[in-house]
Amino acid sequence: MEQVLAACGWKLNTAFVERLNLDIRQRVAAVGRRVNTLCKGAEGLQQQVVLFQSYHNFVLPHASVRQPLLVPEPTYGSGSAKQWRPQTPAMAAGLTDHVWTLREVLLFRVPPWPQSPVCSATATQDECGMTRVRCVCGVVQSASPGTGTPM
Repeated sequence: MEQVLAACGWKLNTAFVERLNLDIRQRVAAVGRRVNTLCKGAEGLQQQVVLFQSYHNFVLPHASVRQPLLVPEPTYGSGSAKQWRPQTPAMAAGLTDHVWTLREVLLFRVPPWPQSPVCSATATQDECGMTRVRCVCGVVQSASPGTGTPM
């Protein structure tokens, strides 16, 4: 891995990895408390981690990917002018154009996975009277003569 990063002129910084580990321990209760009862098994832990990933990448702006404003915007108070546009990792990757709210994440309707195509098959009969059914996906099934039931 270090060779791949070195080829790009990058170096692995363990501080970022440790920071992510800390965020996971703080925000995913089952990992922070080291017990499985909070998540009711592996599926519950996976659900908590997916929610953390969504929050971390779509809701939480990161200082490391923020964008400078061309013209600083005034704040309506005694603070200094706003000089940075908050940005999330999902925005930096081009997946979205705005910082999401937690409500948007929770109400987002995930599209269904693409379904596999319906398998079509051709039936042939050999010299012994055996029917062979070949599916376009390559599965071959034999049936005894006259019964049509698989052997």
